[in-house]
Parts: sequence; C-alpha cells; structure tokens
Amino acid sequence: MRPDQIKDEIDGLELSEKLILVEDIWDSIATGNAEIPMPDWQKNELDKRYKEYKDGKVELHDWGTMHKELREKYK
Repeated sequence: MRPDQIKDEIDGLELSEKLILVEDIWDSIATGNAEIPMPDWQKNELDKRYKEYKDGKVELHDWGTMHKELREKYK
C-alpha cells in the first residue's frame, strides 16, 4: 500500500482507533530499537559524557529545578 493510501485509510478511522494505531506504531518502533544504527561520532560522545559522569567531572541538575529555571528564562 502506498503512503497516500495509508493516510486515506487513517483519515477514515475514529479517534480511538487512531490512538490505538499510534500506540501500535510506537510499540513496533520500540521493538526494533536495537536495529537503529548509532553513528560512531554519537557513540563516542555518549561514551565521553558517561566517563565524565563516572569520574565526577559533571555537575548534575534536578529536572524540576532546570524546568523552573528555563520557564523563568524564556517567559
């Protein structure tokens, strides 16, 4: 089935059916998550950041505090 045909089919669904479809799609993506390749540059950056964290070289911030600060900053 072509993408435009799929969209036409989706447009004909009830909202509850669309929500179930979205959930099924996300589940399908999560199941195949191990198949998503990670570029070497990204893996290297994650490894570097994890090492800095383990070595105590990173200052961690509470999400609630950061969220509040960002909301205040960008009012």
